[in-house]
Amino acid sequence: MTHPAFAAGHTAVITGAASGIGLAAAKRFLAMGLNVCLADRNAEALRHAAAGLDTNRMLTAVIDVAQLDSLTRLQQQVAATFGDVHVLMNNAGAQPNPGKPWENPQGWRDLLDINLFGVIHGTQAFVPAMLAHTGPAVVINTGSKQGITLPPGNSAYNVSKAGVKAFSELLAHELRQAAPGRLSAHLLVPGFTYTGLTEKPVKPDAAWTAEQVVEAMLDGIAKGDFYLWCLDNETTRAMDERRMAWAMGDVIENRPALSRWHPAHAAAFAAYLKG
Repeated sequence: MTHPAFAAGHTAVITGAASGIGLAAAKRFLAMGLNVCLADRNAEALRHAAAGLDTNRMLTAVIDVAQLDSLTRLQQQVAATFGDVHVLMNNAGAQPNPGKPWENPQGWRDLLDINLFGVIHGTQAFVPAMLAHTGPAVVINTGSKQGITLPPGNSAYNVSKAGVKAFSELLAHELRQAAPGRLSAHLLVPGFTYTGLTEKPVKPDAAWTAEQVVEAMLDGIAKGDFYLWCLDNETTRAMDERRMAWAMGDVIENRPALSRWHPAHAAAFAAYLKG
């Protein structure tokens, strides 16, 4: 079963398409018969990614998702080349660690400009025209499990992906009102995935491939899921669910923030995780 937005002859736009999940999605969409725009800020990586792909149904564009006007120009270029957009995948992301919440203000802003505002800018540039046409369409925003459970280590990345989650949930609600049953939004939630962001020369056994993530994404969209939840080879769905439930329990029970990593609650969490 395939969502009708992914019909042959339709058009998909993918940001962050030069590697990882974005490139895997581009190859899969081309194989499904879609026209595909691969957009990325890395011109050399984009050229390498496009080598060997079907240039008759492909467009490449060097863009900066941190700049709304860059995506506005991309929307105009895609419309002039292929017409209506049926699949928008706001996937561009970066994972530098600018430091603790009180450190490196510019580093924080740079990361948020890509990971969060890149999604917002993509939506603002493309969704008005997607609302205006009458065909089936989907918006896919790439989030992260780290935006839900907020593990310590990279606060800025977690904040950016938590923002993507909230933005996508609100977008999904608004699209239900504006174009019920025709245009929907979905949050892609990868687990441990081997991509360019992992900076490892060989795929760890615990990681999923980008191709596995894309297949799970397509399956979830076909079923009408909003949360396109992906697993990996070390974490079960049950483990993910208990971690999420514990995180919400912090709010409900008024525990310390991120009590999963708090010394006074570590033993209780470990016992809870074991069921």
